[in-house]
Amino acid sequence: MVSSAAQVVLATETDLKVPSATSAMQAFFSELYGAETGQLRVFAKQQWMAPVASGSGGGDAMVVCPCSTGSLSAIACGSSNNLIERAADVHLKERRKLILVPREAPYSEIHLEHMLKLTRMSAVVIPASPGFYNRPQTVADMVDFVVARIMSQLGLPQTLVPAWGE
Repeated sequence: MVSSAAQVVLATETDLKVPSATSAMQAFFSELYGAETGQLRVFAKQQWMAPVASGSGGGDAMVVCPCSTGSLSAIACGSSNNLIERAADVHLKERRKLILVPREAPYSEIHLEHMLKLTRMSAVVIPASPGFYNRPQTVADMVDFVVARIMSQLGLPQTLVPAWGE
């Protein structure tokens, strides 16, 4: 699921030219990441029959990255106005892993209250705040730091950043 705002961010902050049509976006990402047929699926924001819209069809974990404070608010309040918000709501109600990666700063009291509320509901909030103890040399190194934290929360092995003390 790629929100309209995420498409704008991708176009602004990267060299990726992501198509807006769902099927074209799926083909684009599948080719970009070398995914096998059917391994990667893209859903439209109003595709209410997508498996992730139901507790009987969703995955084990969900990551919203980046998570705008607007999405954070909607998820905290259970608004479910689009498929991303609905899928996050499903993960909360089914007690599945939900990771939210806000990247805005500074946070207002409202943002912090929503993060606290979601954390109390078992969501994990990982601000996109890279560490510097590993001496990053590039922007990609800083991104890898945050991705490594996400992967660790998902229980996935990663070699992007050495574990503390290694």
